[in-house]
Amino acid sequence: QVQLVESGGGLVQPGGSLRLSCTSPDLTLMFYDIGWVRQAPGKERAGVSCITSNSRNTVSADSVQGRFPISRDNGKNTGDLQMNSLKPEDTAVYYCATRPLDGMGCKDDYVFFGQGTQVTVSS
Repeated sequence: QVQLVESGGGLVQPGGSLRLSCTSPDLTLMFYDIGWVRQAPGKERAGVSCITSNSRNTVSADSVQGRFPISRDNGKNTGDLQMNSLKPEDTAVYYCATRPLDGMGCKDDYVFFGQGTQVTVSS
């Protein structure tokens, strides 16, 4: 079974920052676009941000635009989501997700998902 492993979640006060990281012991991530999706309690899973394999294109949801820059390091086989100016409504389980590189840019048709990491924003 393909594994994606997230790290970096936790509890943070409003206005604070967290950095999520994703890696895989099974996939060479340079052959995949990497995305982050989240699921808040009682809500459907929603896309947060995505970065293409060559880092040339990124897409972010309107709700996190300008606050959650996404990046990746293919040499280290990692993808990161820097979360700044966190708000209580950002509270959710965050999942790393990947889709095979096809040159079509970021799409939400992810194939593999991690187990998720909890992010809680509360005072």
